[in-house]
Amino acid sequence: MTQPLPLLRDGIVRGACPHDCPDTCAMLVHVKDGRAVRVQGDPEHPVTQGFLCTKVNRYVERTYHADRLTTPLRRVGPKGEGRFEPATWDEALDDIARRLNEIRNGPHGPQAILPYSYAGTMGLVQSGSIDRRFFHRIGASLLDRTICATAGTEAWKVTYGDRMGPSPEEAEHARLVLLWGTNTLTSNPHLWPALRRACDAGARIVAIDPIRTRTAAQCDQHLAIRPGTDAALALGMMHVIFRDGLEDGGYLRRHTVGWEALRERALHEWSVERAAAETGLDEAAIEALALEYARTRPAFIRLNYGMQRHAGGGMAVRVVALLPAVTGAWRDVGGGATLSTSGAFKANGAALEKPEWIPAGTRTINMVRLGDALTLPDAGVGGPPVQALVVYNSNPAAVAPDLGKVREGLRREDLFTVVLEHFRTDTADYADWILPATTQLEHWDVHTAYGHVYVTLNRPSIPPEGESLPNSEIFRRIAARMGLDEPEFRETDLELIRQALDSPNPALRAVTLEELLEKGYVRLAVPKPFLPYADPVRFNTPTGKIQIVAPELAAMGIDPVPTFTPPAESAAADPRRAARFPLMLLSPPEHQFMNSTFVNIPALRKAAGEAKILLHPNEAAVRGIREGDRVRSWNDRGDFFALAVVTDDVRPGVAVSYGVRWARLSEGGKTVNDTTSQGTTDMGGGAVFYDNAVEVEVAA
Repeated sequence: MTQPLPLLRDGIVRGACPHDCPDTCAMLVHVKDGRAVRVQGDPEHPVTQGFLCTKVNRYVERTYHADRLTTPLRRVGPKGEGRFEPATWDEALDDIARRLNEIRNGPHGPQAILPYSYAGTMGLVQSGSIDRRFFHRIGASLLDRTICATAGTEAWKVTYGDRMGPSPEEAEHARLVLLWGTNTLTSNPHLWPALRRACDAGARIVAIDPIRTRTAAQCDQHLAIRPGTDAALALGMMHVIFRDGLEDGGYLRRHTVGWEALRERALHEWSVERAAAETGLDEAAIEALALEYARTRPAFIRLNYGMQRHAGGGMAVRVVALLPAVTGAWRDVGGGATLSTSGAFKANGAALEKPEWIPAGTRTINMVRLGDALTLPDAGVGGPPVQALVVYNSNPAAVAPDLGKVREGLRREDLFTVVLEHFRTDTADYADWILPATTQLEHWDVHTAYGHVYVTLNRPSIPPEGESLPNSEIFRRIAARMGLDEPEFRETDLELIRQALDSPNPALRAVTLEELLEKGYVRLAVPKPFLPYADPVRFNTPTGKIQIVAPELAAMGIDPVPTFTPPAESAAADPRRAARFPLMLLSPPEHQFMNSTFVNIPALRKAAGEAKILLHPNEAAVRGIREGDRVRSWNDRGDFFALAVVTDDVRPGVAVSYGVRWARLSEGGKTVNDTTSQGTTDMGGGAVFYDNAVEVEVAA
């Protein structure tokens, strides 16, 4: 039983936005005659403050979309062609159970089965509970879920321990804000009102980004840094700070280890001149930024995951995140830096996932290398080939890198593929079975956040469309058909929510299911204002301090002292490749889409328009490209087509194509991810989407 409390026929139901965004908005769902008619941001929530983003405002339209999947579908045509016929749940479950049991009991064993999921929903129940129990119990290969955030996560972990930082409630007190590698209005819009309040009180906002995004255009200053050189800029700033004696020696001595090695490196290896040469910024601009940052209190840095999507991405996050340790900005309300606040929550993931069920010796496959996993006989890591793929909360045929190789694998007739989805996505077209999943308006869930400190309950507001089921229920039913009879597969979603909240973390002591049912959201039991690294503090690192020198990195073969690692496909790292492919292609999120979600909503597709490639006028001129030309972007991995936009919003040497689009809705069935690589970051095995050297030409 997954819905023991009655639905409202008319009224307002409290919920949570499910999508991969720091804001984790508290949603109000308006219901009339049993149908959702509108969603809005909760005006009482301290961060949501009554509004939702461009995308989620269309959530009702998405839920009732004419193309919504409402019954199981069985493939009847070639893989990738998208031909299916309706089937019953009994037919689907029987066949899926039979095929998976045959594989796990066959010559290659259960590790020939691979789950593939990410953040299609961020809810703890629908993203990581019964599904994980199921795959752990049958002994499937483990998936390393690295595609978005692991480089920055690992960098923060070895440096600070838990990922924490100021929320919007503190950021509004800043007097200098560095938006570093973040397009806040698109990817973190509920921070913006707090920053506007800071501006009203006299703050200055500086955007550090290779692109003049809609956010950068509204800042007081935009520094168009060369892609992947963020660590070089931070080290240049540290040179100025240490040179002029502007560091907070007391904070460094009390709360850090290894700061002397950083000072030596910054002073003797990172002159402003060198930083300017690496970043493409003027020496005067670097000098001025460093002095302003060191002399302004409070100073707040919002860094985002875009800066870590290149070979040296983990190191880049690490170096930038150390700036407030050097200046002592962590002491101030409104000072410090935020990559994520998720470390403040520590929900009981082990209770949800049952990691103790994982058989000893089970292999792990990095999701970034799905193309290799599906095309190499040992999945690229040793062991059996992947014979079954179960996809949920993701659309790898659109979002994974090196899509040519991913599609090659998905086309294998000997690969049994099951996809849980709302729509027939690019990935679903390759499935043997498509199973209809519920949307956020139709199931229970509980959400932590990575941009604030509130836990939010999602209560279903409408019955499931057609025969759709929650992810948790689908995996319960598959488990039962496969003969798995553990009582843990019969626990309800509300029981799972209680287990998630039953954590030893004292910050969760104020959060109960009863309180969430009454209020919709509850603040963690953390101090207000939230100053996670101010005095007194002990850091959750082996030394109990900020590890400016991190011995764990030395064990990985990485310099334990903060440094700069150039992008793998840059001229500095690979001059021969850069000579052939001289443009670094960035593919940040389209304002109207959430990765590949919402791409099929007509109003949002119309607002986004056709795929485009932005080029600086100098780069367009040498290639004979004019505004509006149909162009081809290509490298050794693949190509895609788009319309040229000639603009000084991007710096020379850079091309930009906003994504992620569906291949089935794109010219030639290709997208930007046909050109991205399966390379991984220095830390955490993350994706290097922005480490992508290409050439652009007028299309034939």
